[in-house]
Amino acid sequence: MADEQALDEVVRFTSDLIRIDTSNRGGGDCRERPAAEYAAERLAGAGLRPVLLERTPGRANVVARIEGTDPSADALLVHGHLDVVPAEAADWSVHPFSGEVRDGVVWGRGAVDMKNMDAMILAVVRAWRRAGVRPRRDIVIAFTADEEDSAEDGSGFLADRHPGLFEGCTEAIGESGAFTFHDGTGRQIYPIAAGERGTGWLRLTARGRAGHGSKVNRENAVTRLSAAVTRIGEYEWPLRITPTVRAALTELAALYGIEPDLDDPDRLLEKLGPAARLVESVVRNSANPTMLAAGYKVNVIPGEAVAHVDGRYLPGGEDEFRETLDRLTGPDVDWEFVHREVALQAPLDSPTYARMRAAVAQFAPEGHVVPYCMSGGTDAKQFSRLGITGYGFAPLKLPEGLDYQALFHGVDERVPVEALHFGVRVLDRFLRTA
Repeated sequence: MADEQALDEVVRFTSDLIRIDTSNRGGGDCRERPAAEYAAERLAGAGLRPVLLERTPGRANVVARIEGTDPSADALLVHGHLDVVPAEAADWSVHPFSGEVRDGVVWGRGAVDMKNMDAMILAVVRAWRRAGVRPRRDIVIAFTADEEDSAEDGSGFLADRHPGLFEGCTEAIGESGAFTFHDGTGRQIYPIAAGERGTGWLRLTARGRAGHGSKVNRENAVTRLSAAVTRIGEYEWPLRITPTVRAALTELAALYGIEPDLDDPDRLLEKLGPAARLVESVVRNSANPTMLAAGYKVNVIPGEAVAHVDGRYLPGGEDEFRETLDRLTGPDVDWEFVHREVALQAPLDSPTYARMRAAVAQFAPEGHVVPYCMSGGTDAKQFSRLGITGYGFAPLKLPEGLDYQALFHGVDERVPVEALHFGVRVLDRFLRTA
């Protein structure tokens, strides 16, 4: 089991990493290298030989390998990203890059997404060094840049340009899974991710006839774009139940003593109450308009108008997504992917998934572990190019009232010290047996 020093280090490392501002504003505006150097120094202190790799100066990634005791076993990738989304200090109760530890809670951007997991990984491997522990299988550790944007400087770069570093890896664990979900009735649910929707970030372009704002214009680009954006925003996508979501619904229904009527998932979601939040975003494709840009003066009708849409599609749902966007945009608006990544699905009957469930159950015996499909995406998409099956497993035991999912990209992001301690213990247990 992880020692007391590991429990102290995970808190300190989380706080230290938060204080290193790695805000990713998109378009290459980020610098992860200081955080990468911090992580590499601590890996080196654990007797490993980390390498720092950059596609773009300042956008550093760190990769290291721990040799296992069984050379015939497949390797396991353990990854976490170093960048965070921006934070506006004026909106926060504490400065988002202070890393302040107050009343048993670590505050700051990245506390749950995902410098906490980075710190857990560092604390565990350093504890192994002190105890002389070696895992059964090789473990490759990767701390990546650019996950919060395109991943082109991070996991995409590593997968495309340095695949040899991941030789033998068949499975991976990364962010967003094995956290406590409180349903309001006293139950504690621990969803472990075995899938994620695909990413389809879109640019819509409407073209028309430029002219004076006082004149009749039936080829107004803004009107055409607005109509298309409204159709997209109001569209009701049909239900599509993937195997991972089917398993999640089945296990949740059993937990609540509900008939698992998968012919009417919407009705089943109603019966699940608050627990429906774990699956309601992954029973359909989605497309949410997020940005609009048109014109330069109020009395000038522009010849072009542009919108951006955050699209997500389920495993097997990309063709339907494309066909639907063709129909909703209509003949006067063109659309294209500005960023596209695959949807993922991982087996639930694997020994690795069983070991994750067992590790959580050991330290949270009152909890109920269920399968989970993420509505968004992670670096697992890029690593899947190497044939690596990804799971979401970043364990945290959270108190009731602390909404883990709302903290992602939210104001006053924070993580309890006890949650970090739980995460270190569970991660240590899992990785020793993986």
